[in-house]
Amino acid sequence: MTDTIKLLMTHDSSDRTTETQNALKIHNIETSFCTKDGEELITKICNTLPDVVMMDLFMTRVDAIGVMRTIKQKELQKSPMFIVYSTFDSPVLQREVMGSGATYFVLKPFNLDELAKNIVRLLHHSNLKEAGGIKSSAMDSFSIEVKVTEILHQIGVPAHIKGYHYLRDSIIMSIEKPEIINAVTKQLYPSVAKKYSTTSSRVERAIRHAIEVAWDRGDVEVLNSYFGYTIQGSRGKPTNSEFIAMISDKLRLQLRTAG
Repeated sequence: MTDTIKLLMTHDSSDRTTETQNALKIHNIETSFCTKDGEELITKICNTLPDVVMMDLFMTRVDAIGVMRTIKQKELQKSPMFIVYSTFDSPVLQREVMGSGATYFVLKPFNLDELAKNIVRLLHHSNLKEAGGIKSSAMDSFSIEVKVTEILHQIGVPAHIKGYHYLRDSIIMSIEKPEIINAVTKQLYPSVAKKYSTTSSRVERAIRHAIEVAWDRGDVEVLNSYFGYTIQGSRGKPTNSEFIAMISDKLRLQLRTAG
C-alpha cells in the first residue's frame, strides 16, 4: 500500500505523541491526535474522515462503543476502520467491542512497530474486499489469522501472554496443514519455537498456561460451544493438542462452508 494512511488516535498528556508519530511515519501512517473525549473524537472523525481511528475503550462523555455506533448512524462518505485499546482485559468487553464495529482490539502497552504493520495489513485487506479483489470468505492466510485472533479473544485467552501468540500460530499451522496435529511434539512445537527463537518445551508450557487461564476466566458459554464434552463431567480442560485440533477443525469447516 503506497498511499499515506490517515490515523486519528486518542491520547493523554503523558503520551509521547512525537515519538508515536515518528514510529508510525516509517510505515507511511500520518498520525493526528485527539483527547480522550468521545464527543470530541466524533466531531474530529466527521471533519477529517480518517482511514483509521485508534481509541481508548474508556473515554469521557462517550466510550469507544458509543463512538462506533454514532459514526455508523451518521453514514459518512468514508467510514474509518476502528481499533480499540485498553489496559483492562475482559473477554465480555472484547466481544462487545468487536460486535460494535471494531476491527481490532489490543491491550496496552503494545509494540508500536508491530501495531503499525497490523494496521497496514488490516486496511489493505479491507480495501481489497471493497474493491472486489478478494472474497470475504476466501481461505487466504490473512483471513485465517484474523478469524483465529477473534476466536482466541472470544474464548478468553489474554493477548499479552506468550502462549497467546504460540497458540494462534499453532492453530493457523493446523488449519493450513491438518496432518501436523499428529506430530505436535516433533513438528508443531519446533516450528513455532523456531519462529520465536525459543524452545519447544517453552512453547508447550506457554500454550498450556494460556489454556489454563482461558479455563479459569473465559466465558463458559463460548467454551462450551467449542469444548462442550471437556468442560462437562470430570474430564476437565482439553490438552494442548485437543485444544488446537478442535479450534482448527471447527474453523476449517467454517471456512470451507463459507467458500
